[in-house]
Amino acid sequence: MSVIVRVAARGEGIADDGRHVALAAPGDTLTEDGAIVPGPHRIIPPCRHYPECGGCQLQHLDDASWSAFITDRIAGALDAQGVRAPIRAPALSPPRTRRRAVLHVEPSGRIGFTAERSHQIVDLHECHVLAPELFALVRPLKRLLPTFKAKRRLDVHLTLADQGVDVLVKGVAPEGLAHHDALTAFAQANGVARVAFDDGMGPEVRWEPEPVTIALGGVAVPLPPGAFLQATVEGEAALVAAAREAVQGARIVADLFAGLGTFALSLDARVYAAEGARDAIMALKAAAGRAQRPLFTEHRDLFRRPLTTAELDRFDAIVLDPPRAGAREQVVQLAASKVATIGYVSCNPSSFARDAQELCKAGYTLHWVQPVGQFRWSTHVELASRFSRSPA
Repeated sequence: MSVIVRVAARGEGIADDGRHVALAAPGDTLTEDGAIVPGPHRIIPPCRHYPECGGCQLQHLDDASWSAFITDRIAGALDAQGVRAPIRAPALSPPRTRRRAVLHVEPSGRIGFTAERSHQIVDLHECHVLAPELFALVRPLKRLLPTFKAKRRLDVHLTLADQGVDVLVKGVAPEGLAHHDALTAFAQANGVARVAFDDGMGPEVRWEPEPVTIALGGVAVPLPPGAFLQATVEGEAALVAAAREAVQGARIVADLFAGLGTFALSLDARVYAAEGARDAIMALKAAAGRAQRPLFTEHRDLFRRPLTTAELDRFDAIVLDPPRAGAREQVVQLAASKVATIGYVSCNPSSFARDAQELCKAGYTLHWVQPVGQFRWSTHVELASRFSRSPA
């Protein structure tokens, strides 16, 4: 018999004889006919929809093996680029804490995540990753949305804001008094914070009793419909703590790809924040102004117009949190700059490792990596890190 020794990037187990086995956990053994004999790291998946639902890929793993998977993903990506660094123990978000999700809705009313490696929707009857406030809206939305008689699949963005759940429906818009009354009844009955619709022309708010905000760094920031937010409060806290540690002592910091200000509003420094999404950076500017924070904002596409070395050299430290593609254009400028410290937050170990290699070639040292498992039982991996180098 062979033994499962680790879990591959897509979630399948890898045996010591090289075989890839779906839904296998480290420590499982394989019989000659391919049957799995459960090992010490296999657990009984709590959700009836697993493994059909694509919302989770690793629900059969215990926390120890999920942590090992996260660490291995980062170590493997760094090793492929010839980069070495200490990797800390992953910070894992608990079940039922995900405060941001996109559900898909068929005209028939079927609502949920898509099936693993399929476009078919799994009709949700339970969910062990969504915050209870989000899951509580599944049945009401299942009753409401078919009344709009959409001819195609809809996307529903749910975000838990300070005032309650923010709902953005993409792919249809209410028409007429009957739709308005149904929407109002849904919003009142379920205590939602806001309901907006986007039929292709941009979000239009149809229900918002009071301005919707999200608390970041102790500041209430206006939350645009569908805006990006870290998936869990626990994951956000881990990333913020790591970013603060990375640039500790810096007096002037640039926060690049700043979004709504998750990091900018949590730093003990004067901060310049750049972001390409206009709604997000305007929300951050308004919030920082009201809170009288020492923060300057700029609406700037950092892919097309990264900060130059001359601009970067004005700062003691840089925090950057780019999308999955990484920050190749900005890293080229950073590598040629005199910036002493960089706190790099990433949602993609592969693009992070590529950028880390560029920085290390330029003389930076990668001191540590803090993995974060925000997406419970998922193959999605996030991290924060610290780079530094001595002044030239």
